[in-house]
Amino acid sequence: MSRLTDSPAWRALQEHQQIQAQQSLRDLFASDKKRFERFSLQFGDILLDYSKNQVSAETMALLYDLADSRELKNWIDRMFAGERINHTEQRAVLHTALRKPLDASVYVDGVDVMPEIRQSMARMKTLVGHVRAGEWKGFSGQPISDVVNLGVGGSDLGPQMVSEALRPYGRHSLHVHFVSNVDSSHISDTLRGLKPETTLFIISSKSFTTQDTLANAEVARKWVTDPAGDALMISRHFIAVTDNIVAANAFGIVEENIFRMWDWVGGRYSLWSAIGLSVAIYIGMENFKALLEGAHEMDEHFRTAPWDKNLPVTLALMGIWYNNFFDAETYAVLPYDQHLQRFPAYLQQVDMESNGKSIDRDGKPVDYATGPILWGELGITGQHAFYQLLHQGSHLVPADFIVPYKSLNPLGVHQDILLANFFAQTEALMCGKTEAEARTEMEQEGLAAEEIERLLAYKVFTGNKPTNTILFESLTPKTLGALMAMYEHKIFTQGVIWNINSFDQWGVELGKQLTAKVFTQLRQGEEVNNHDASSNGLINHYLRHIRN
Repeated sequence: MSRLTDSPAWRALQEHQQIQAQQSLRDLFASDKKRFERFSLQFGDILLDYSKNQVSAETMALLYDLADSRELKNWIDRMFAGERINHTEQRAVLHTALRKPLDASVYVDGVDVMPEIRQSMARMKTLVGHVRAGEWKGFSGQPISDVVNLGVGGSDLGPQMVSEALRPYGRHSLHVHFVSNVDSSHISDTLRGLKPETTLFIISSKSFTTQDTLANAEVARKWVTDPAGDALMISRHFIAVTDNIVAANAFGIVEENIFRMWDWVGGRYSLWSAIGLSVAIYIGMENFKALLEGAHEMDEHFRTAPWDKNLPVTLALMGIWYNNFFDAETYAVLPYDQHLQRFPAYLQQVDMESNGKSIDRDGKPVDYATGPILWGELGITGQHAFYQLLHQGSHLVPADFIVPYKSLNPLGVHQDILLANFFAQTEALMCGKTEAEARTEMEQEGLAAEEIERLLAYKVFTGNKPTNTILFESLTPKTLGALMAMYEHKIFTQGVIWNINSFDQWGVELGKQLTAKVFTQLRQGEEVNNHDASSNGLINHYLRHIRN
């Protein structure tokens, strides 16, 4: 048994769960008319209602004890102080520094990193200004009309999500595109309809060795230089955001078009840096700064607020409660805003790459569940797709419901219909429908007694399905920044409690290593026999067919 599962705080929660699991959420609300007030929090214009969870005041006190027993406050302080808490890679974790006020100081090994951040932000502002003003010209002298971000993982999911989320703030004469897939259809479909002379590419790769990204970059380079007739024109059409300056130079990108990445910024946390250039060009530097400001305000809230007022910590503890004490293996993120359609995919990486670990910080296998499987979709779409499972399935799936109460595109009664669906779903999941209620409903519909008995079991909803509701005024850059930082810190909090390193990602390396080996064999084109029988068979089947 691990130190975590053998701890008094953990055992107390296990005992408490046996009692709390017997409670009906209906009864909890009926017995406490102020339950909503007791179990909801507000920060800025973000309201978090967690009252529709199987928790009581005692539950929360025990969860706070667990956080204290894991020295959460100390870990938070260590992260913000620039300590190398990513111990397997010996790196600090300072994406929070990217959104600090530029006159602040943040030290790593005694060196203030803020001057470099200030310099990068100033260069971003200049570039963004030139592109948006039409002053950055392509090889034919025409201004840039399209920006294509070439990246994968954190260099793609974050910027893509933010650009879609803040579409109402985008400049409609500038179009931003994202290419991540090495399937040639992705870059081919993207370039079709664009003009080389008016397209700017941003190669977003910390290492500048990522095979998928570089393969797409080679296609883009040829697509530009062939009609330009001059390889030197790369300087008008390519920017790199990387920590590998030498490789970017070798590709042909001039020094003034290279933006530096730092080893204390993980890929999935990098959009706050120059990786967010595509976003800044699209929405403008002032809106990009508002995104950073919202994230910074959430950083300070997370760093200073007591646990019972702390939104990221509360979300984290709700996740721990269901993941570890109710054996919920998944949880859903369900935004009811069209512009947040990529938010679940973005959070999938941030959460599952961070906490999808089974080895703790001491190098030992864990004996408890860690990161859950995160999934989700736009709420209205999901209601007609997978909500059947949420309501009547055999799996417990806690869910976060997210919605602004003001649309940036008000139209008729749309927002009221949207909010009616939103509020109805969390109530239905919580209350369910009893056998007596189902019977009465069918009687009122005039069904015969025999038909009622035949259908009764199918009409019952057990309820007691836990949800968090996250409500805010509108999806502004500042609010989006706060929401993103809230989830980042939620994930970090859970990693601390589980005693895992949330900032490495060794699990992606094996696939990369084998890919390099197989790629070489595919290019050689000869039959292979040094894999397992299935892989040998599949590779050889492919090789036989492409030869013919």
